[in-house]
This record gives sequence, C-alpha cells and structure tokens, in this order.
Amino acid sequence: MRMSTKGRLAVAAMIDLALHAPNGPVALASISQRREVSLSYLEQLFSRLRHEGLVQSSRGPGGGYALGRKACEITVAQIVLAVDEPVENLGHNGERPGISLDLWQQLHAVMLEHMSAITLGSLVQEQLDKGVKIEASPMRVAISPNPTLRPVRTRAPNSVFALAHSMAV
Repeated sequence: MRMSTKGRLAVAAMIDLALHAPNGPVALASISQRREVSLSYLEQLFSRLRHEGLVQSSRGPGGGYALGRKACEITVAQIVLAVDEPVENLGHNGERPGISLDLWQQLHAVMLEHMSAITLGSLVQEQLDKGVKIEASPMRVAISPNPTLRPVRTRAPNSVFALAHSMAV
C-alpha cells in the first residue's frame, strides 16, 4: 500500500524541520529549497500541521516554524492524519460500501497502527546516524531593543546669533 504524496512530503518536511530546529525557527522557504517543493504547497501542509498542534509559527524577521511538541512525542501517524483525507473518502465512487471499502479501511488501520509506533524523533536520529550534515543557518541580523544613539555633529550654526557670529568672523 502506498502513502499519499501529501503524507510523504509532510513527513519529509517535518524531519527537515526537526533537524534544523536547534538553530531557531525554520523558514518554509528554506525547507522548500532543500526539498525542491513549491512554497505554496508547503504553506498548505503546514497550515494543517499547525491546526493539529504539530508545529508552531512565529512571524517577523527571524520567524518561521518550530515543532509544536518534542520530536519523540510526534508520531508519523499524527503527521499523515493531519494532512491526508480520511479513509472514508477513499476508494468508492458512488458505489455502496462493501468489500472494497472494508478492505481499504482494514489496510488503513494496519498502516496507522504501524505508523503510530514510529516517532519523528526516531526518524531524525536515523538521519543523524546516517551522517546527514546540517548546514549552519546564516546569522540573522536582529533589531536591537536598545539602539545605540550617536550624537549628530554638524558644523552649521544652530541659531541666528551663531549664524551672525560665523559671518562676522
């Protein structure tokens, strides 16, 4: 049985997110570039993942996505269920529920049981054990909460009297 493209991509993107999460929030654009996937498609998937509490988003400069829970608490089944259609919508085009639908529901239940035993943390650890290199994220320029004020030094007169004095000299 095959997993849908949405499910496969969501799992791959979550692994990518978990691998890069220690460096701070991860921009979807960077995941899009590494996975060679449309940014708008990822936005749709992450909207569903955020709705289920699997990821959190932060806005503004330096913003992006972070895991909503610890990687060891997120299962592959939770990721797939967040982005895929329910099994009731699969396999029957107006036909009565019967053997075919029952078979799909049973296969789906077996797959969910297996995917529930696999955590995102274990998948991330597998990648690290294989030697996947995580490139350091570029330093982000933050806006200082207390900007340094430098006095402005001009040579122009600051009053009418100083102007008159400068013209007399």
